[in-house]
Amino acid sequence: METVREPNRIHYGSPDAARMIADALYSVLAPLHGPGRPLVCLCIGTDRSTGDALGPLVGRALHRQTPPGVCVMGCLEDPVHASNLHEAIGRVQHVAHDPLVLAIDACLGRLETVGTITVGAGPLCPGAGVNKSLPEVGAAFVTGTVNVGGFMEYFVLQNTRLWLVVAMAEVIAAGVAGALGRLELGPAREAAAGAATPDMLAGALVV
Repeated sequence: METVREPNRIHYGSPDAARMIADALYSVLAPLHGPGRPLVCLCIGTDRSTGDALGPLVGRALHRQTPPGVCVMGCLEDPVHASNLHEAIGRVQHVAHDPLVLAIDACLGRLETVGTITVGAGPLCPGAGVNKSLPEVGAAFVTGTVNVGGFMEYFVLQNTRLWLVVAMAEVIAAGVAGALGRLELGPAREAAAGAATPDMLAGALVV
């Protein structure tokens, strides 16, 4: 019988939070990653909402931190959000063969979970916190709980503290980069990922 792995929950302010995220994410990605399999970080959100900017902020940081051969899609300049998510997923599937997709997004939760970063296996359901029906995406996910959900979610996201979102994004990016740096990126792996550059994946999205 297969054991279901419970998601790891780490507070962004915890000592060694980035290392704990890296450890948790590596344990999720390592069994899924293989030689020649392209790896895509899909950072979801929009810079038009403070709380929902977590994904683009992580994407911006990952562009500078990830090792060669990893494609980062979604940043402040070219965000991936509800309006172009279908297009982004289609582009990933068309350009990259059998990609391993890590989905990163903001979410809402209970008061006591604000500031918590969750790392888990399986697809992410973007938009669930604001009652949007969007396609599931990813073989693994990282989410950051930026505010309280359950009432007037759009208003809550708009009025989330930017300081918290930036601080969480920095920790998430460091943790993700740490996990990706542990994966073996051999010549075959880099060649396959090179067929799907960040420019090819994100350049033509409608923002």
